[in-house]
Amino acid sequence: MDTLTGLLPILIMFVAMWFILIRPAQKRQKATAQMQSGLKRGDRVVTIGGLHGEVDAIEDATVTIIVEGNTRMKFERQAIGRVITE
Repeated sequence: MDTLTGLLPILIMFVAMWFILIRPAQKRQKATAQMQSGLKRGDRVVTIGGLHGEVDAIEDATVTIIVEGNTRMKFERQAIGRVITE
């Protein structure tokens, strides 16, 4: 019984860390992966580097973005930070 009483604070701290740090990070990671897999042509996006553009073409691992006029740039799908909704 003394061993259980000694381990209880450590167990409580582990559970608290799970709900405060690990679980929200997993939710954000899942939402980002879902957003990146749901990209479609015409979406306005911002890359993780801050570049704004419109999706022109989507391949398996890459996304082609139209930046200014006819400038096309190819990025990895993981480089898309967010989709802009108006």
